[in-house]
Amino acid sequence: QVQLIESGGGLVQAGTSLRLSCVASGRTLSTYAGAWFRQAPGKEREFVAAVNWSGDTYAYADSVKGRFTCSKDNARNTIYLQMNNLKLEDTAVYYCAVQPATSQQMYTRVYEYTYWGQGTQVTVSS
Repeated sequence: QVQLIESGGGLVQAGTSLRLSCVASGRTLSTYAGAWFRQAPGKEREFVAAVNWSGDTYAYADSVKGRFTCSKDNARNTIYLQMNNLKLEDTAVYYCAVQPATSQQMYTRVYEYTYWGQGTQVTVSS
């Protein structure tokens, strides 16, 4: 079993930055692909960013491309999401997720992930 704990959320003004962290315990993340999703009130959970198990291949939703950066530190068993130039529409609960994978696999759909964190709230104000 893998346990995931997200942190780093908060209330920030538009145009500023936040870095989310997702620390795993119970298993090493070196053989897991990871991702960040988010869910705004009244909306479905949506894909934000994904990374393969080795941490050298990434995918991003169009809405965050160029502003958000996902990274994976296997030595620290942690996945990060650096969020720059935050916008009002980035307000949501952000979840990290991991799934066992081979080296180049990445997953961008909710149903492809088995292990989820509890979420961290990000609120962007004007």
